[in-house]
Amino acid sequence: MFTQTSAQTSAQISARTLTRTIAKRVLGSTLVDLLTGPHGIDRYTELVAPTWTLGEARARVIDVRRTTPRSVTFTLAPNDAYTAGGGLRAGQYVNVTVDIDGRRHTRCYSPANAEGSPTLELTIGRHDGGLVSNYLYQHARRGMVVGLAGFGGDFVLPRRRPRRVLFVSGGSGITPVMAMLRTLVAEHHAGEIAFVHYARTPAEDCYREELAAMPKVRVLHGYTRSDRGDLVGRFGPDHLAAAMAAPDVVFVCGPTTLVDAVRQHCENVFTESFVPPVLAAPATPAGGRVTFGDSGIDVVDDGRSLLEQAESAGLTPDNGCRMGICHTCTRRKTSGTVRNLITGAVSTAPDEDVQICVSVPVGDVDLSL
Repeated sequence: MFTQTSAQTSAQISARTLTRTIAKRVLGSTLVDLLTGPHGIDRYTELVAPTWTLGEARARVIDVRRTTPRSVTFTLAPNDAYTAGGGLRAGQYVNVTVDIDGRRHTRCYSPANAEGSPTLELTIGRHDGGLVSNYLYQHARRGMVVGLAGFGGDFVLPRRRPRRVLFVSGGSGITPVMAMLRTLVAEHHAGEIAFVHYARTPAEDCYREELAAMPKVRVLHGYTRSDRGDLVGRFGPDHLAAAMAAPDVVFVCGPTTLVDAVRQHCENVFTESFVPPVLAAPATPAGGRVTFGDSGIDVVDDGRSLLEQAESAGLTPDNGCRMGICHTCTRRKTSGTVRNLITGAVSTAPDEDVQICVSVPVGDVDLSL
């Protein structure tokens, strides 16, 4: 029955929606932007609420859990500037930006939530020497605000869902796989699903309780530093047979050794690895000049990537994965030649955009930075 109370509630919701719409139109108008120049309206609204921005995607931490000794799981509520960019597909990564000691750092992480969720769930494992991962493990708290610099990646479920799916993950590689698994479960996938996860010990096995409660999903655990798992040793034919014989498709994310083992024993494999590639040394010896034109800094090329040389020179360019995946570090090369250490491609033309995390100079180079 439609009561007076429900009518009042509907009216209140409509009023809030109308107010929000009007505020967005006013704040996004050309006149307001002109009056608040040169920094724009975001520099003023963020003083009231850090996530109240029109141009910059940000998110507030609304929940934090530390369920293992080496990882932290937190839930993010993005602002409209992020959600307006479109939907995140299960398996893709987001670029997360945090300020540490006055310097901005960006890293890419794969959310573990299912497709269509209004929030993002990140589980980040601590890594020895990992600046951002250790900072978030120690300092992530409710109310904390982080930046979101877009999302991407091709490690995703196909639009036409396969019938027999095998997921394999190792360590922190569980997060994009969990996103895919949760998506299929939420969709009441009619086919068969199996999941094999490898961790060092049961105590470091993320999502173990949730996985155990998932209906119609065969879950197997393997531990590299314990014999308490369902599987013993490394991935091979026996592990494959125990999980699912002849899957239609296999999704694997984890260390390179795990990815290679799955490829060796399975067909139709889709992979993702968060292990930085081994970058080969350039054939041309270092010794040229690297000029960071916007900063007026000039250094002698020492053979490292442009990103590393920029950081050594005291600059703080935006970056994320540091392995040529997320494109956060892309900058304009105004002149000179650089080589991409992953693809081997050489950029010689002026005014080309290059990924400075995986590009090295070949002779003199001028960079807009």
